[in-house]
Amino acid sequence: MPEPAWVEHAVWWHVFPLGFLGAEKERLGAEGDVQHRLRRLAGWLDYLVELGASGLLLGPVFESSTHGYDTVDHLAIDRRLGDASDFDSLVGAAHERGVRVLLDGVFNHVGRDFGQFQDALRDGPESPAAQWFRLSWTGGDEPDYDHFEGHRSLVTLNHASPAVVDHVVEVMCHWLDRGADGWRLDAAYAVPATFWAAVLPRVRERHPDAYIVGEVLHGDYADYVAAAGLDSVTQYELWKSIWSSLNDRNFHELAWTVSRHDALLDTFVPLTFVGNHDVTRIASRLTTPEHLAYALVVLLTVAGTPCVYYGDEQGFHGVKEDRVGGDDAVRPVFPVDASELSDLGAPVLDLHRRLIALRRRHPWLHSARTTVEQVTNDVVVYVSRRGDDSMTVVLNVADTECTVPVADVVQVLEGAAVLARVGGAATATVAAHGWAVLSG
Repeated sequence: MPEPAWVEHAVWWHVFPLGFLGAEKERLGAEGDVQHRLRRLAGWLDYLVELGASGLLLGPVFESSTHGYDTVDHLAIDRRLGDASDFDSLVGAAHERGVRVLLDGVFNHVGRDFGQFQDALRDGPESPAAQWFRLSWTGGDEPDYDHFEGHRSLVTLNHASPAVVDHVVEVMCHWLDRGADGWRLDAAYAVPATFWAAVLPRVRERHPDAYIVGEVLHGDYADYVAAAGLDSVTQYELWKSIWSSLNDRNFHELAWTVSRHDALLDTFVPLTFVGNHDVTRIASRLTTPEHLAYALVVLLTVAGTPCVYYGDEQGFHGVKEDRVGGDDAVRPVFPVDASELSDLGAPVLDLHRRLIALRRRHPWLHSARTTVEQVTNDVVVYVSRRGDDSMTVVLNVADTECTVPVADVVQVLEGAAVLARVGGAATATVAAHGWAVLSG
């Protein structure tokens, strides 16, 4: 089925709440008081709107043992963040501003403290709770069990279990009933597509306007979307191509990836990004700081539902490391309000605002088809089109200016270029290490 109509206008600001709000590293004990930190996040909604975004993509907010992805209770807000009334207030404040809210659903695995897992350990292999997991009872103190990517603290659910299907349907609908506008499905790539095919029709029967996007890293994106019944998946292939083509000064890689990206539109519109909670920040990934602008231009002028990870709009740096606590650098605490942010981020913030505004003024870009008109290692020219609308982009990382032919260009929308016409031929000249977005 087609994605909800409102998604065409969506630009997400992605926040990892446990980090953003400076929550404790581990779950609060039974005697610990609820910390109403979500109320502070509501204070950042005006910043989101001023950025130009129209949606808040929240990382995990449900009761968990540590980092949010080891869920203990899908139906309770993590007490380090607040309670259900804090969630309701946040969603209400967002909707008052026309801001949609997307939740992060971790349904591939749960934490060891998840109720049914503890019940299964206590009650044995024939218990109803044991059917929720893939357990191997071979003696010893507890069974062996399938877990997520080598992390024994993350217990894989049995997606063939009708009880698990029912549980996920009810969890998704519970929070949609409370005002959420959709779900990001964490580690969707690890879940059989048949599971989502069983879950999502039941969810959409009750919430037909919900937006459902799955986290998928590799493989056949279009095939998984069709088989699972998702609206979209994360576009990691484009993410990688953006920064590596700039670092290697190899726009042939970007041109190749854009052609593959364009083909996905036959099936769905991807969720696009240059940063998230699981990867090194774009400002740290790029070897040339000035190339940050190029990455943003691509993100906001090709098809997709764009997502900006909090802090990237301020030029934050952070390197993801493969160790315990290795995500902390890309999940930092934000201050109480925007007035406490450093002025050093102002130029990058301004660039984000301008390019997001460009995107919002041209919502047709959401599903535009992109054609690469010219490409060398150092220069790429592409045109994004839908119907009678079009936009031309020139990126030049060469040490010399470039002059390229352009058709039907009226004006420079962003960046800088000198437009000329000799007879019937139009050209655009872009300075060395420059870029331009042109109308037409």
